[in-house]
Amino acid sequence: MPEWKQGELIELEITDVSHSGDGVGRFQERVVFVPNTVTGDHISARLVHLKKDLGYGQTQEILSPSPHRIRPRCLVSDKCGGCQWQHISDDYQKELKVAHIYNTLQKIGGFSQIPISPILSLDSLAYRNKVTYPLERSSTGQVKAGYYRRQTHQIVNLNQCPVQDSRLNPLLTEIKQDIQNRGWSIYQEKRHQGKLRHLSFRIGRHTGEILLTLVSTDANLPNLKEQAETWLKRYPNLVGVAINVNSRQNNLIFGQETSIVVGKGDIKEKFADLDLYLASNTFFQVNTETAEALLQTILPWLNLQGTETLIDAYCGIGTFTLPLAKRLKYAYGIEFHDESIKKAEFNAKINHINNIEFMKGNVEAILPQLAIHPDLILLDPPRKGCHPAVITALRNILPPKLIYISCQPATLARDLKLLCQNECYQLSKVQPADFFPQTPHVECAVLLEKR
Repeated sequence: MPEWKQGELIELEITDVSHSGDGVGRFQERVVFVPNTVTGDHISARLVHLKKDLGYGQTQEILSPSPHRIRPRCLVSDKCGGCQWQHISDDYQKELKVAHIYNTLQKIGGFSQIPISPILSLDSLAYRNKVTYPLERSSTGQVKAGYYRRQTHQIVNLNQCPVQDSRLNPLLTEIKQDIQNRGWSIYQEKRHQGKLRHLSFRIGRHTGEILLTLVSTDANLPNLKEQAETWLKRYPNLVGVAINVNSRQNNLIFGQETSIVVGKGDIKEKFADLDLYLASNTFFQVNTETAEALLQTILPWLNLQGTETLIDAYCGIGTFTLPLAKRLKYAYGIEFHDESIKKAEFNAKINHINNIEFMKGNVEAILPQLAIHPDLILLDPPRKGCHPAVITALRNILPPKLIYISCQPATLARDLKLLCQNECYQLSKVQPADFFPQTPHVECAVLLEKR
């Protein structure tokens, strides 16, 4: 294999896009990954990091642009790590995501017959209902808020963001300035000194209610209540200001303790004809409308008659459990996060849903012990997928129908392969959903039916 050198300038034809979002080309029989490129780009690139069989490049010039390339809708898209795909047309983004799910189910899952539907996709911009920005102070004293530059911890300062709900844009600019005017201490990650770490917004897409949360190493910010009251008066949709304390030296955003400074500690959102209350750190899909569309797609798969029993593993605040419970005889939800369980129980109460029980704990500990034979189990695990004990329990319970919602195709395919061993289940439906436009991330719902 010919030698290649770091820093070398090469010409490259981009022939594919990787699951991590980078363009892929080949040079001297080796694979080269180049960010901010797309299939069909002809580029000159500088080799910046080399391994034996692959390398990473940086675009120097686009010699001939791909037909899938568009002008990004954000001025800092090439710098900010929040979006990787603003240079790719919406239609081709969808095509890439469907292909990624199909290929992953084929290669990792071993499926040959994959009944995949067109991707559910609604607004490609201004869709995020929750954003959290790290903070830092520049060398000139300016308070910066934004996403990290890709593969660094250098903040790209933002005054607006095209993927967050547009109603949040004025708050980002003005509140950042207020923090600067107050002279509040800003956390320095390398030294582990200072106080304010993150600025977080959550908005009800259907209600417009906004919750502002400051994440700090401690809650003692001078004149915080006075400033919070000013914000509440200035922004009619702002219903509360909270402060979350995270003094740990780690990459987690939120700590365990959240207190209300002024107003309320949660917002109301409308979801599937229900009222849901969401706090700063309770999990809820960031794309409300597409999550509703996915639920409406799943319902006909189930053909519910009102006599069925459901177990919703990894139920969170009951986002899917509660609307399904209205169509069931009884539902059980399992969730390890204490605040989410409290919110789920509260949301059930205010919506007068009484045929439901929530259990706090790890799914792998609770599910094998349940003396319940449900008609349906719903899985919506974190990116790492299901614990092996959960797969074993599911193969012992063998419900007639199993819905698996995933944000990580690789772990989805791995788990489906295990569930379908010995022809226990057949793969009946695969529904991709674009919860994260302008990024490579994709959600997917799958229906397994017992053979």
